[in-house]
Amino acid sequence: MGRGVLLTSNLPQLQNLIKRDPPAYKEEFLQQWNHYNSIRQIFQINPDENAQHFRELVSFMAQVAQCYPKETSELPTQISALLLESYGSLSPDTRKSLVQTLVMLRNKDVITSITLLQTLFPLLPRTTSSTLRAFIRRTILSDIRTANLRSKNHKLNRAVQAMLFGMIERGMDGEVVGDKGKLRAAVGSSTASSNGEEAMWAVVLTKELWRKGIWNDAKTVSIIALGCFHPVAKVQSASLHFFLGSDEEKEDSDDEEDELPNVKALQHRQNINKKTRSGAKMMQKTVKSVKMKRKKRAEAENTNFPAIQLLNDPQTFGEKLYDMLNKYDKRYSLDHKILIMQLLSRVMGGHRLCVLGFYTYIMKYLTYHQLRIPAILVALAQSVHEFTPPDALTPVVRKIAQEFVHPGVGSEVIAAGINSIREVCRRQPWAMEEELLGDLVDYRKSRDKAVTAAARGILQLFREVNPGMLKRRERGKEAAMGMASGSQPLPFGHSAEAAVDIEGLTVRHFSRGFALLEDHLEKLRDEDGAAPEGEEDDAAAWEGWDVETDSEEESSDDSDSDLEISDSEDEGGGKKKKDKGKGKRKAAEAAEGDEADDDKPEGAMEEAVKRISTMATTKILTPADFALLNDLRIKAATDAVERGGGNAAKRKLATLESQKKSLLASSDGNLAATFISENDILGPRKKAKADYAERMASIEKGREGREKFASMKGKKNKAAPSSSTNREKARNKPLMMILASGAVRGKKKASLREKQQKLRAHINRAKKAHH
Repeated sequence: MGRGVLLTSNLPQLQNLIKRDPPAYKEEFLQQWNHYNSIRQIFQINPDENAQHFRELVSFMAQVAQCYPKETSELPTQISALLLESYGSLSPDTRKSLVQTLVMLRNKDVITSITLLQTLFPLLPRTTSSTLRAFIRRTILSDIRTANLRSKNHKLNRAVQAMLFGMIERGMDGEVVGDKGKLRAAVGSSTASSNGEEAMWAVVLTKELWRKGIWNDAKTVSIIALGCFHPVAKVQSASLHFFLGSDEEKEDSDDEEDELPNVKALQHRQNINKKTRSGAKMMQKTVKSVKMKRKKRAEAENTNFPAIQLLNDPQTFGEKLYDMLNKYDKRYSLDHKILIMQLLSRVMGGHRLCVLGFYTYIMKYLTYHQLRIPAILVALAQSVHEFTPPDALTPVVRKIAQEFVHPGVGSEVIAAGINSIREVCRRQPWAMEEELLGDLVDYRKSRDKAVTAAARGILQLFREVNPGMLKRRERGKEAAMGMASGSQPLPFGHSAEAAVDIEGLTVRHFSRGFALLEDHLEKLRDEDGAAPEGEEDDAAAWEGWDVETDSEEESSDDSDSDLEISDSEDEGGGKKKKDKGKGKRKAAEAAEGDEADDDKPEGAMEEAVKRISTMATTKILTPADFALLNDLRIKAATDAVERGGGNAAKRKLATLESQKKSLLASSDGNLAATFISENDILGPRKKAKADYAERMASIEKGREGREKFASMKGKKNKAAPSSSTNREKARNKPLMMILASGAVRGKKKASLREKQQKLRAHINRAKKAHH
């Protein structure tokens, strides 16, 4: 009797004993279980009664649930139902305790991750406590990250993605409110799904999982793409920022957004302290780490290229964006409409889409006094590609010229107009009219540097793409020679020849005609006597490049197929080594220039075909191979520039370097050249003259920390602040300023008696001061 009373009143002691010997204390546990059920029923009727005791019982049951799984099988369901059904009537302490209890049950493997997340997801938009909301968010992210740590947990991912889809879809049938002026709430929008809180949390969590690299498949992108069409503007904005690579809200991160160390301060400290080898190594390691983190942060601010590439049915996605932009033009603010324009233009440019209504819509914004006009011009230029019909672009180019390029506007406006026309024509040269081009080229004689640079840029562009539209004296030497030889630009929609190879693999390459990748690999084999690093393991070559999808789980049993996906290793290496000298000699003979192709020996052409077939037609190149090929192309382009290849070689090198820096998942790198910035439109600008407000702000900044119209000299290092005396000022005067003063001249003319009197007075003063 005494034992039962003691254990009933001391739950921690009973918990300790049960964990040591569950069968021996089963009777006491059942007694507490019945007591828990009674208290739970009372608590459901009146949550304020016995709340503290109920929390203690729930915590006790969760601690010993794994000892009696059969008896406590209903415990997680009861806690989950209590949270979901009576969340509004529970006290903050009770809510936090019940959530922590569910997390404890998950950590003890009493419940699955899906069961836990099915309860936590609906709580996020309902909770008002910032600490509890942050705890739930961390729990969700850490649980999904742990489940996908070793390999992709496709079952859990599919279940969670279905929940996130549902959170967004539940509010899709609401009325589009917009964000112009004050954000107006829809009538009767008291629920979380109607005001967008539930969908907002789904978008935020999905973005965080993508940013941390836990999810990187097409389904994740589809969730955010659905959020782009949500009726609540803030959900749209968060989804649009995801694809644009920028975040209006910076989420708190516990591992990646920490402050970077001050490298200059560390280097200064190292110079002062004792020099050691270990200290130098640590300094090098720190500098390398800081550079890597800064690079990742810079890349995170760029456009999310992989997400744009993983869009499902981009044509439909782009058409929906345009319909939403056109239909709700009066409800959205200008900033929100520019976000939609930017995403639509990048999808159009990246996937080569044609949404022709967009050009008609954007024409009403093409005025020089329009707010944020550089961003609008950037969106226009990014939407153009080689498959855009010139008939749709010609009115747009004409409108830009009429609004921006005329004597009645400033030089910056003219430069922006010419630069925007140049970017449009760079992607679709047939949109330009010959008469208009002549007028734009004439601006190269302007006195303004930005206008001159813009006009020269469009002149150089048409010297390359279509010199026939220029006047004879403006074509330049190379363009004139090309036209004399009979070369003409292809009309819209025409292609010179079908793609049969990859640049850098064939002998018809500007780098002395050699197959870059193949020769590089053969050179490594000859030097090392073995396969180059990265060729031994096919899986290692694809590591970090492939995108996980659900199809991997389904096709895992068919991995041993007849098709062998090899890395850069050449299966026909023996035969190539045998003919290596002959191949290089004939390739060198064939590398004298494309214009001499007709004079090439027949054997050289056969060798070229043979070299193409061995690499481009029998291999599946990995992304690592394409990265290596891009580096080789950059090296070859650099050599061409050093040998005096001219402007064409310099532009080729700049294009290759920009492609290398871009965050592209594809290997061809064409998507990087599609996107531009506002600086490309504005061009080089000189510093504008400061207005009155800016000058006054600079003056006030210089007066900080000092009294008004007063000098601080002589007041800083004194116990009693005071100005310097006239005698102190006289001591510090330059000699040339006092040579002609009365005091100096008087000393020179003083008699011997006057000098004796001054000396005696000085001695007396010294004696008095000494005593």
